[in-house]
Amino acid sequence: MPATARKPAPSKASAPAATPMMAQYWSLKEKAEDCLLFYRMGDFFELFFDDAKAAASTLDIALTSRGEHGGEPVPMCGVPVHSAESYLARLIKAGHRVAIAEQVETPAEAKARGGSKALVARDIVRFVTAGTLTEESLLEGRSANRLAALAEVGGEMALAAADISTGVFEVVALTAQQLDAELARLVPAELLISEMAEAAPPSAARQLVRRPASEFSSSAGQKRLEALFAVQTLDGFGAFTRAELAAMGALAAYLDHVGTGSAAFLQPPVRHQISGRMAIDAATRESLELVRTMAGRREGSLLATIDRTVTAAGARLLADDLSSPLTDRAAIVERLDLVDALARDALWRGDLRAALRALPDAGRALGRLVAGRGGPRDLAQLRDALAGARLLREQMARRADLPPMLGRLLPRLDGHGALVDELSRALVETPAVDAAQGGYIAEGYDAALDALRETARDGRKAIAALEAEYRERTGIAALKIRHNGVLGYHVEVPAKHADALMAEGSGFTHRQTLAGAVRFNSPDLHEAASRVTQAGVHALAAEAAHLETLVAMAVERREPIAASCDVLARIDVAAALADHAMSHGWCRPDIADEPCLNVTGGRHPVVEAALAKSGERFVPNDLSLGESDRLWLVTGPNMGGKSTFLRQNALIVVLAQAGAFVPATSARLGLVDRLFSRVGASDNLARGRSTFMVEMVETAAILAQATPNSFVILDEVGRGTSTYDGLALAWSVVEAVHEVNRCRCLFATHYHELTRLAESLDALSLHHVRAREWKGDLVLLHEVADGPADRSYGLAVARLAGVSPAVVKRAEAVLAKLEAGREATGGLAAGLDDLPLFAATLAEGPAAPADPLREALADIDPDALTPREALDALYRIKQLVAEQSE
Repeated sequence: MPATARKPAPSKASAPAATPMMAQYWSLKEKAEDCLLFYRMGDFFELFFDDAKAAASTLDIALTSRGEHGGEPVPMCGVPVHSAESYLARLIKAGHRVAIAEQVETPAEAKARGGSKALVARDIVRFVTAGTLTEESLLEGRSANRLAALAEVGGEMALAAADISTGVFEVVALTAQQLDAELARLVPAELLISEMAEAAPPSAARQLVRRPASEFSSSAGQKRLEALFAVQTLDGFGAFTRAELAAMGALAAYLDHVGTGSAAFLQPPVRHQISGRMAIDAATRESLELVRTMAGRREGSLLATIDRTVTAAGARLLADDLSSPLTDRAAIVERLDLVDALARDALWRGDLRAALRALPDAGRALGRLVAGRGGPRDLAQLRDALAGARLLREQMARRADLPPMLGRLLPRLDGHGALVDELSRALVETPAVDAAQGGYIAEGYDAALDALRETARDGRKAIAALEAEYRERTGIAALKIRHNGVLGYHVEVPAKHADALMAEGSGFTHRQTLAGAVRFNSPDLHEAASRVTQAGVHALAAEAAHLETLVAMAVERREPIAASCDVLARIDVAAALADHAMSHGWCRPDIADEPCLNVTGGRHPVVEAALAKSGERFVPNDLSLGESDRLWLVTGPNMGGKSTFLRQNALIVVLAQAGAFVPATSARLGLVDRLFSRVGASDNLARGRSTFMVEMVETAAILAQATPNSFVILDEVGRGTSTYDGLALAWSVVEAVHEVNRCRCLFATHYHELTRLAESLDALSLHHVRAREWKGDLVLLHEVADGPADRSYGLAVARLAGVSPAVVKRAEAVLAKLEAGREATGGLAAGLDDLPLFAATLAEGPAAPADPLREALADIDPDALTPREALDALYRIKQLVAEQSE
C-alpha cells in the first residue's frame, strides 16, 4: 500500500520572518496536512519544500529554488494550470494526495480590499485523492473507483463503499473474518479507518487514510446522512446497525472534507447482506484471476476474456457481477432469462448493441455535474444518453416476449422527456469542454443572447472594415488589427512604418513597442472594440446563467437519471454475455436445488482463448459431483492439465451464479455459498510467510469455513515440506473435507498413496489426467479419465523441460532402487505409522559393499561424451580394473 508519509514542511511557527506570500502558504499547508499543496501563482501551480521534492521526483520535472528559508534556498517546482490534470493523474497513481489552493479573488478585488500591495486571497478549494476522483481524464472508464470506510461500534463491524463518479453507495455488516474477502471484492482506492483503530487491516486498498474518531460516531453519522439526503429518518433506506451508520457517516464526512463543502454524488445507500453473494476470499480471487491477473493487470483475466460490453458503464457492471456472484436462485435465473432471450435473437441483440454503442457515459457525466465539476459537455452527454434510452424503451416496449427482468427495468428509462427536450433546445450539438469560452447555448434558445451575439458579430465586422480603411488611408498593406488579453484590440504595424502613425494628427495613439512591431490605438477602434467586448461579456454571463439553470435541472433528477444509467448498463452486460456465448458455443447453466456440479464438455475460457490465438484446440472435460461422489481425487503428471481442470470448474461456478452462460456443452449446479481455491502459492515475505506457510494458512481457512454448500479446489496440498509431513497433511485434509466439511471438492495431488483412501471414504472418487510415453517422449493428452494414474511421469516431464540426460538417467536409477525397496516392504501401510518410501531400501538387509567400477560405468552416458571425455573415462575404468585385480 503506497504511503504518502513524508518529512513535513516547516511549520508556520518556524518561519517568523516569512513574507506575506509564504505566511499565506504556511496557513494553507497546515490545512492541507499530509497532502501535496498545489499553490496557484498566475498560470502555474507551485509546490515548495518537501512537497516540491516529492513532486519533482514523481513527475520527473525540474526542481528549482525560490528565496531562502532558515538560511537555505527553498526547493520549488511547478506545473502549468492548463495541463495540471495530467500531472495530478501521475501523482495520484503514485499514491499521493493533493490539495488545490486557488485564488479566490481577483487582483482588482485584492487591491480594493487592501491597497496596491495586498496579496490575492487563496484557499483550498478541493482535495484530490484516489477515492474521490470524478474527472474523466483521471479515471479508467471501464473500472469502478471506490472509496470505503470501516467502522467498529460495540463489537459490531461494517464497511461502507461509494463510487462518487456514479453515485453508487453501499454498506454491509460483517465480521473481522469476512473483512479481507469484502475488501478484495471492492478493491477500494482509499480505505478510511479511525485514528483510534489499534491496527490497520490487511487490505486491497491502495491507500489507508486515518480520520478523526469523531467522524466514526453512529449518532453523528445518522444526522449527517439525514441532512445529506434531506430526510427526517433513514428508515426508508433500511434498518441500519450502529456500525453501518458510523461507516456511512465517516465516508460522508470525508467527502465533505475533500470537497471543502461542495456536494459529492451519493445515491441512497443500499444495504447488502453477506449471505446474498458468494463468499470468495482474497487468495481465491487472486488464484482464479477473475477481474485481474496475479500481476495486477486486467489483460489475461476472466473479465478481459469475456468482456464484449460496448459501454463503459456496462464494463464496470460486468466486473461487479464477476466479483459478486449471486446466491439467490430467483435473481440468477432472472439474469439468465435475459441473456437467453438475447442469445436466441441475433437481430435484436445486434440492434441493441449498436444503439448502446452510440451512448455516452451519462453516469459519470452526472457525477461531475452533481459535484460541481461538470460543464456543457456533460449536459450534452446526458441529453444524448437519455434520448437514446427513450428510443430503446419505445422499441423494446413493442416486443411481446420481453424477459421478466427487462419488463421490470424498462419503466426506469422513462420520465426524462422534459429534461431531454430542454437540453436539446438549449445546447449546440457538440459543446466545448471549457465553458469559459462560451458558444454552447444554441441559437434561437434565448432572443436576448442572440441579440448580444449579433452585436458582437457586427462589431467584429466593423473592426474588419476599419482595418481595411486604415490600410487604405495609411498605405501600409501590412497593417493589422489584433487582439490579446492585455491590450485588447489594437493596431499593429511593422517597426519601419511606425513613424507614419506616430505623426501628429494621424489619429493614432502609441501603446507598445516590440522588437519588430509597434502597436497603436485609435478612437474609432476603441469605440468598436468596446461594443464587441461589452456584448461578449454580457453574452458569456447570459450563457453562464443558462448553464447554471440547466445543471440544476439535471441535478434535481439525479436519482432517476442514475437509475436509467443502471438499466442501460444491465442491458449492455446481458447483450455482451449473449454475444460471447453464441460465438464461443457456451451453454445456459441449469441451477439445481441440491448440491451438485455436473458439467459436460467444460473448458477454461481464458486458456481456450489463448490457445485459439495460436491455432490450437482446447480439450474439454466432464465433471460430475453429487452426494455419492462429491470429492474427486485427481492424479497425473505435471503439465497434464490438473490445475486447469480445477480452475475451469471454479470459473464455471462463478459465471453461472453471476448470471452468465458457461463454457460447456451442458452444466447443472447447485448454489455455491463459498468458493475456495488453493491452487499454487508464493512467498509473502512482507508478512513473514514462506510458500508452505501461505499454503497452510489458505488450507486452514478452507477447513474452518467451507460448508456442505461450498465448492473447493485444492492442488498439491503438502508438497512444500518433507515427503512424510506432506503426505500426512494431504491425507488428513482429504479426510477432513470428506467427513467434516462435506463440500464439493476437487483435490489434485501427486501423492499416489492417497488413492487408498477410496477404500474407506464413500464419497471419494478417483480420476486422473491421461498421458502416454511414446518412443521415450511424453504425450500429454489433457483428458480426465476415471481411476488413478498409473504413475506420475515426473522424470518424463523433467526430460521434456530440458533437464540434462545424465541427471534424468541418474534419477531413473535412484527411482528404481526406491520402488524396489517399497515393493519389498509391502508399500504403504494401512495407517501412517510405518510409511516406507525412502526407508524401504533399508529392509533389503545390510548394504552391499560399494563397487567403484560399477558406479563408474553407471555414471557414463556414452551419447553425451566428447571424444576426449570418452578417452578419459576409458583410462579411469582401466585403472579401476587394475586396482581390483591387485
